[in-house]
Amino acid sequence: MATSRRARRLRRILLIAAIIAIVADGLFILYLDRIVTPQFEGRRWTLPAQVFAQPLELYAGLPMPADALEQELVRLHYTPVDNLARPGTYHRRGSRIDIATRRVQFAEEVREAGTVSVLTGGGSIQRLLDSGGADVPLFRLDPLLIGSIFPIHGEDRIVVSPAEVPSLLPAALKVVEDRKFDRHHGVDPEAIARAAWVNLRSGSIEQGGSTLTQQLVRSYFLDDRQTLWRKIKEALMAIILEARFDKADLMNAYINEIYLGQDGERAIHGFGLASRFYFGKPLDELDLHEIALLVAVVRGPSYYDPRLHADRARARRDLVLRQLAHFEAITEQQAQDAVALPLGVTTRVTSGYYPAYLDFVRRTLRRDYHEEDLTEAGLKVYTSLDPRVQATGEQALNDELTRLDRLRKTKDGVQLEGAIVVTAPQSGDVIAVIGGRQVGFDGFNRALDARRSIGSLAKPMVYLAALETGRYNAATIVLDEPIEVKLARGKVWKPENFTQETYGPVPLTHALADSLNLATVHVGLDVGVKNIADTFVRLGLEQRPDPNPALILGSLDLAPLEVAQIFNSLANGGFRTPLRAVRIVIGADGTALKAFPLQITPVADSATVYQLNRMLTKVTQRGTGRAVYSRLSPDIVVAGKTGTSSEFRDSWFAGFTGSHLAVVWVGYDDNRPTGLTGAAGALSIWSNLMRRLPITSWDAPLPESLRETWIEYDTGLETRPTCSEDVVSIAVPSETVLPAKPGCIEGAFSDFATRAKQWLKGIIH
Repeated sequence: MATSRRARRLRRILLIAAIIAIVADGLFILYLDRIVTPQFEGRRWTLPAQVFAQPLELYAGLPMPADALEQELVRLHYTPVDNLARPGTYHRRGSRIDIATRRVQFAEEVREAGTVSVLTGGGSIQRLLDSGGADVPLFRLDPLLIGSIFPIHGEDRIVVSPAEVPSLLPAALKVVEDRKFDRHHGVDPEAIARAAWVNLRSGSIEQGGSTLTQQLVRSYFLDDRQTLWRKIKEALMAIILEARFDKADLMNAYINEIYLGQDGERAIHGFGLASRFYFGKPLDELDLHEIALLVAVVRGPSYYDPRLHADRARARRDLVLRQLAHFEAITEQQAQDAVALPLGVTTRVTSGYYPAYLDFVRRTLRRDYHEEDLTEAGLKVYTSLDPRVQATGEQALNDELTRLDRLRKTKDGVQLEGAIVVTAPQSGDVIAVIGGRQVGFDGFNRALDARRSIGSLAKPMVYLAALETGRYNAATIVLDEPIEVKLARGKVWKPENFTQETYGPVPLTHALADSLNLATVHVGLDVGVKNIADTFVRLGLEQRPDPNPALILGSLDLAPLEVAQIFNSLANGGFRTPLRAVRIVIGADGTALKAFPLQITPVADSATVYQLNRMLTKVTQRGTGRAVYSRLSPDIVVAGKTGTSSEFRDSWFAGFTGSHLAVVWVGYDDNRPTGLTGAAGALSIWSNLMRRLPITSWDAPLPESLRETWIEYDTGLETRPTCSEDVVSIAVPSETVLPAKPGCIEGAFSDFATRAKQWLKGIIH
């Protein structure tokens, strides 16, 4: 009797426990449903802002031979073919290139896919023809996607619609990852058991038992902790998703969500971005062997990384191809042909990702946008980056630093570092930013953040301030002789020339060209250090430097970008244009959100700046920068200035032509001496860069208020080329009367008399 009562009690307890368990399970499933369904139904992927370079504009007369155009198409990952079967391909026949263009969104319009033919000859483009044979006045190539502004947790993706997905991709995912995808309800017990048996027999992870839906749940909702509780939640969430959504929606979500690799701090999510990351082209342009590789990477993005573990990745890719053939997703012949092909992945350096430039873009946009707008709202950002100049600068920096490292080996093997900023002076567009030798990796951006002593790069501001007083011109004689400057607390500053020699009285242009410290200090003290500090600010320096006497010789720490802003105002004839990376921002719906128009502010008299710039051309023709012509044609006129900080810690060169301005810095990160002057280090990189670009000479028109003349380089006496051996051309105010060299007086006064007669004649008539 007692036993019977105990049995009934136990049954009641078990029944109650079962009911509680069922109710708890039901409540938990309901809880999970409340989490999973709304989030997935209203899912809004984190969509980082996509950043694009400026597109290359093609037109008749553009200096671009067929080889150079083909190189640009390769950069954009167009594929050479015999027949233009699809967008993203081209066919070359000698000097003619036929291009099947992609559908592209530019800043102001969308261009549909089409064809264009480019005929070249004589080193330039001769004609552009559309598909009907009509002339095309202007055609823009695709703007290169150069990267994304992803959130701090590093998740980056490009969302693709089902129409942008090759039909083979979902078929391959089903064959390789989940063959019962179309039939199961979220979990596949047989697959789990089979995978466990195969892995147990092999002693390694050969198969996974998770369905595509479980993998989607894991990536979208859960973390990577391998616990039983997480596995249970994963299975229940997968069942809920299968009950609430159709298979096509789940497959598209999987294609956009799954993790497929790591690029430094950037996590590559989804096949859309993975296609760009590994192959540099849109997902719908992938070939069979490329799709197979991406499917292979799904199983282990780190383990099967094709750049780090090529043999392992290839073996896995070939296995995928064999499986596709076995399950008749492709033919045996297609599989054999694909197996014979290389992996075809790009290198990181050529994959079109420019962290240093993206850093500048991000800092620009932060002034107007919240961080979540940049990392989640799917913005499209169109920039001033010129990929050709960027790639050329990266190569020039690496080549020259490698050469200099061989010449100056350090005991601990520390390598030189460098940075380059290139602008288009008239617009203020920053067209290239190289933040260091490791160009494809995020890290310390020396172009923006390496604030180092600028040395003699400060001298042009000293001489501009002097010219603005009206008491100096390019021929004015200044004294290069010892000087002592009393400082606070009884200290005395005794500057010296680089050569530790003195040169006595010299003309102003000579003092600047040969970077004479003593002469510059005499000029700077006469002009006033406060005026020099103000000149820096007027030309674009945001923070006014401390007006102490050492400023005259460059005791000022600036980043290359700040130097570029200052010298850009000189290259632009005294007009300050804020350096800009971003031209326009487009919303996810294609509407323009914000433009960054050209801003121009006059900050110095154009005639005065012209006089200074003429003096800066003597730096490269006669002075410390003359080594520039060891690589450039003597027909190219360059204005610039070398800079060397104390103890040779920093090597600088800032120079401009008619088309480009570039600032180069070289040094060690730990600030140890390099042993390099500006000419020996930075100038070699600058000239190596410029010789590879289609540059034009600095050729600003002579202002009406100035006249050109010749002076002796050492004495400053006005002369003629036929009257003296060592002469330079300068520009001075028209009314300036210069002392003439004996024996050349007649010619000098004759010209002066002629000008006087013309002036009087104008008054009389």
